[in-house]
Parts: sequence; C-alpha cells; structure tokens
Amino acid sequence: MDTALAASVSKRKKRSEGARLQAPPVSPWEVRYHPQARAEADAVPDRDSKAINNAVDKLASLGPSLPFPHSSKVMGDLGGSLRELRPRAGRCPWRCIYERIGDVFVIGAVGPEAQKDKAGFERTVSAAKGRLAEVEL
Repeated sequence: MDTALAASVSKRKKRSEGARLQAPPVSPWEVRYHPQARAEADAVPDRDSKAINNAVDKLASLGPSLPFPHSSKVMGDLGGSLRELRPRAGRCPWRCIYERIGDVFVIGAVGPEAQKDKAGFERTVSAAKGRLAEVEL
C-alpha cells in the first residue's frame, strides 16, 4: 500500500476510534412527569408504553422544535400553553399532556386520545391543568 494512502487510512481509523470513546450525547431538554402522570403512564399497555417512551425521548432531544404530528397544541385550551405529545406520530391511542415550565417540559397527565374517547381526553386535559398549576421547579 502507498505510504500516503496508508497514513490517510490510519488517520481516519484513529478519528473513528476516538469518536467511539466519547460519551453518548446528553439530551438538551429535561422532561419530567407529575407523580400522578407517571402512575398513569405506568398503567399503559407495554406496546403503547414503549411508544410513549420514544415520544418522550424525541421531546427531550428536540424540545420546542418537536414538529407536528409528534406534538400538537391542545385544542380547546384557548390562550393556554398545554401541548399533547402524540406517540407514533398520532397513531397511538394515548396522549401525554404537557407544558413547558422554564426550560423543563412537565407531563401533567396521560390519557386517551380525543378521537377514540373525547370525554376521557377532556378529563385528562383537566387533570393536567390542575396538576401543572401546582408544579414548582
């Protein structure tokens, strides 16, 4: 092998080895659950629970720039700042109702999505409003 080519390959190999030794990236955004919302999330069936965890990871990675269909403003929350996290880009029957408080996203409630259970969704939004009003960071 040509010495210049060997040196080039060697440098690339060292760079890639060094990259593997670095710590994994840290999410720039913190996502917390209200204790009652954590209990609601824990009660969700396993398959949907994994989808919720993936959606929360996306929120932690992208923060306020998480686009639709993964996140959406809560309809009916006029002038409010409540948002719904939509696992599986909205194809999951569960929603996490959250709000940004400072630099932290707080999930106030977890419940059914509006198309499947309108009354259940409204109860979830109401519960989230009450719980998030109590939050002190």
